[in-house]
Amino acid sequence: MMAAVMQCLNQNWSPTIGDPSVMGWVTVAVYGIAALLCAVAFWRHPAGRLRLFGYGLALLLVLLMANKQLDLQSALTAGARCLAQLQGWYEDRRAVQAGFIVILLLYCLGFGLLIVWTMWRHLGQVWLMLLGLIFLLAFIAVRAVGFHHFDALINAQFSNVRMNWILELGGLAMISANALWMIRARKRR
Repeated sequence: MMAAVMQCLNQNWSPTIGDPSVMGWVTVAVYGIAALLCAVAFWRHPAGRLRLFGYGLALLLVLLMANKQLDLQSALTAGARCLAQLQGWYEDRRAVQAGFIVILLLYCLGFGLLIVWTMWRHLGQVWLMLLGLIFLLAFIAVRAVGFHHFDALINAQFSNVRMNWILELGGLAMISANALWMIRARKRR
């Protein structure tokens, strides 16, 4: 079965630049800037949960930056489509997609709550960063599923500004703003 899925995937997906537009590259740059800001914000923190969180977040942002243009979620979507066709449940995919989205959102919520619980003592310092991270991960997870109703929402435009730019860059902006606040607070001490 796996060989058949891989053959189908090779026929239906090829690695390309995910978003070669100007906004695609701007988003890649914003991921990089946010990662750099996180690394700088946590650079001199004493070792512990907060520093581990900051470096983990910086690493995650670098990985998401690379994925932004490698478009690996499209391979995941194409692979799931191939699996559904090979197993004969492609016509019923909407229910599976909806269930998968609910599971992903619950996972993101649970992951967010776990981080909040773990970081409870430092919540005053990183609450906006955590909110941005949860927001960003939920957006990416649902986007990866390729559910057409959600795609219609995030591809909507308001005054030539696409909703997915607002959602993705909004999460990154929250993370970056919190990191900048932490850097400034450290300099004032």
